[in-house]
Amino acid sequence: QVQVVESGGKLVQVGDSLRLSCIIMGITAGITATGWLRQAPGKEREILGRITWSREHTYIADAVNGRFTISRDTAKNTMYLPMADLKPEGTAVYYCAAKRGISNSEDAKNYAKWGPGTQITVPS
Repeated sequence: QVQVVESGGKLVQVGDSLRLSCIIMGITAGITATGWLRQAPGKEREILGRITWSREHTYIADAVNGRFTISRDTAKNTMYLPMADLKPEGTAVYYCAAKRGISNSEDAKNYAKWGPGTQITVPS
């Protein structure tokens, strides 16, 4: 079994930068991608970006492209989400997730293993 645990969420101000971390533990065989997602109050969970496991190809959603990036430190089995210019609409619970198989890695519904989430609050 794989386990993922996020950290780094907190209360920030508009325009601030922040970096989230996700430790990936356990049996990683078969993982094809890991991703960052968020869920704002009253909204569906949305994918922010993903990095493929073997070739480290990255994808960033249009909504955050140019402000968020995604990377992974293979030696530490840790994935990161550096975020810049945070906005009030960024208030959400942020999740790290992993998927196996060949399903679309840019679709939040295809991620089966989720962390507990970390809260980011950006007051307006």
